[in-house]
Amino acid sequence: MTASAADVARQVSQRIPVEPPVLGLVLGSGLGGLANRIEKTGSIPYPAIPGFAACTVPGHSGRLIAGTLAGRPVVALAGRFHAYEGHSAAETVFPIRVLHALGASKLLVSNAAGGIRRSMVPGQLMIIRDHVNLTWSNPLTGPLVPGDERFPDMSEPWDPELRRLLALSAEAVGVPVTEGVYIGLAGPSYETPAEVRMLEVLGADAVGMSTVHEVIVARAMGMRVAGMSCITNLASGLTDKPVSHDDVIEVTKAAAEKFEKVAIEFVGRL
Repeated sequence: MTASAADVARQVSQRIPVEPPVLGLVLGSGLGGLANRIEKTGSIPYPAIPGFAACTVPGHSGRLIAGTLAGRPVVALAGRFHAYEGHSAAETVFPIRVLHALGASKLLVSNAAGGIRRSMVPGQLMIIRDHVNLTWSNPLTGPLVPGDERFPDMSEPWDPELRRLLALSAEAVGVPVTEGVYIGLAGPSYETPAEVRMLEVLGADAVGMSTVHEVIVARAMGMRVAGMSCITNLASGLTDKPVSHDDVIEVTKAAAEKFEKVAIEFVGRL
């Protein structure tokens, strides 16, 4: 029988000290450097945690980390595993369930994304205002998990107050940010120019292959969610340059310090 998130949270707490966190963090492609800013009380590699999978994508170290950031207790997921690696939608969000079971009522997610809005530039940070789930799957499909809302309201999945706090945090540390709509696709292939034109018509500002499932399950559990995308490239057809994951990682590494400054200030203001 598969262990529940509560069971796994108890096992994690037995292995490393975990204070009730003010925030759970998900660190996306190339943005795991924030983990080095956490004053760690302990960390566990994903393969050693029941229900977690090893990360196979470069830029995702695959560790659960507990500690303090800006003097506040946090629990972070350094990297994520994705449906395109062969996992179900429900499996990819199990770590979010564990963060919630560890006491996190708020969640900050981050990702690398391609820019669809034509004014976007590589290295820009975008606060996620809303999203479109075009993965054709939903992590809530199946029997109702105890504690979940069967039909969670998604009129404001990205918490307005937390978005405002992110914007204030960015302003305080001198990091320019924009706000927009993130569209999640299944991947792992990048989009064709025709698909990008379609996504633009649908109202997307940025596109990626993660995150939408995480916010869905977080909202079903009653968590408040904020998110930030690092725009790593202009999407296909908006530039003559081919899209490559190596370039994605390089841009996120260059932009990581800006993200880390904003995230640290944000945690300090919670």
